[in-house]
Amino acid sequence: MSPVPWIRIACLAAGVVVHANDWPEFRGPTRQGHAAVKTAPLHWSATSNVVWSVPISGSGWSSPSLYRGRLYVTTAARTGEGPNALRVICLDAGDGRELWNTQVFEQAAATPGIHAKNGHASPTPLVEGDHLFVHFGHEGTARLGLDGKVQWRQTALRYTPVHGNGGSPARVDDLLVFSADGADDPVVVGLDAATGAMRWKTPRAIEVKRHFSFCTPLVIEVKGKRQVVLPGSGAVCAYDPKDGREIWRARYGEGYSVVPRPVYANGLLYIGTGYDRPWIHAVRPDGTGDVTDTHVAWKLAKGAPNTPSMLAVGDALYAVSDAGIASCIDGMTGEVRWSERLGGDFSSSPVYAAGRLYFQNEAGVGFVVQPGNTFRLLAKNDLGERTLASYAVDEGTFYIRTASRLFKIGMETTR
Repeated sequence: MSPVPWIRIACLAAGVVVHANDWPEFRGPTRQGHAAVKTAPLHWSATSNVVWSVPISGSGWSSPSLYRGRLYVTTAARTGEGPNALRVICLDAGDGRELWNTQVFEQAAATPGIHAKNGHASPTPLVEGDHLFVHFGHEGTARLGLDGKVQWRQTALRYTPVHGNGGSPARVDDLLVFSADGADDPVVVGLDAATGAMRWKTPRAIEVKRHFSFCTPLVIEVKGKRQVVLPGSGAVCAYDPKDGREIWRARYGEGYSVVPRPVYANGLLYIGTGYDRPWIHAVRPDGTGDVTDTHVAWKLAKGAPNTPSMLAVGDALYAVSDAGIASCIDGMTGEVRWSERLGGDFSSSPVYAAGRLYFQNEAGVGFVVQPGNTFRLLAKNDLGERTLASYAVDEGTFYIRTASRLFKIGMETTR
């Protein structure tokens, strides 16, 4: 059975309207890394099958979002000797022209240190309807119109970050939901999407040594009711979007700095547990209270990622570890079907497009793999630039952000 129909059902259950030519948030319209395209590039380099590439001012590892023929990225741009200007850039997807460039915040003068694999503009923009939502962690959250004009700013939520910001927001009903998992007192927050006002703030209330994490929520539907699933340090929890009430939690010890966005398939949530030793946990989401001993279907440490999110295709779960070990796992049992070293270190999350798996390492090398119970590498493509961002996908097209540029990769024209 093709995985696409399942993804479409899950997406609609979460209240998302899917447009084939949009990639409006982190991991795309399905929030699972699946692209509803018939064609996708197979071979490229910095000089071949590049439709265009343009420099992006400043720095940031937010992935590009694509909506109605426009691309949106965030960046932290130094203004002389002063603090960073936290900005949103809008580009024409057709030719890469910059259409507008808006400063949303000026970074606080006293800026905590960031990790070498992070930045001051890491969360991915989220665009829906006529509104663009951008999140800069402890620096603030904002909504803009698609003309680049700021409609509201929310700066009341202050906390002490560790290693910078990271997790992207999610939309559910009339809310914008994200985590504020800083050095202490971690919380999950629901903002009114129309005004930016805080509707609820739920403490994590999990006893761990290290509280900081960087995860992006996933909205699912279980027994006709929506849940906001959001891993953090020590546990994954599900929240009622109406009031932020915790529905259930599954603990995983002292796991912290959790990054991978959850994946939901085969009736199971696939969760990464973070540092120091990552695990993959498969959790049934139909419980209440502490479900650690009753609803964890299986666990796997081999090949578990610290940073990249995973992919579910049919009954298989695909993962790549930060050290570059790619795995195909039986989604129902946790049995490893194959495990192969791709090469290099990995941070970006893989995508599934036109029947293929796409993995991108931090050196800018993209690996194309055929799904299935045996490992088959189809292509290896080097852009020659460092990248931690994940792809945005359109028909026959990838948008790839590197340390200094945004590339539009198209179908082969010369091979």
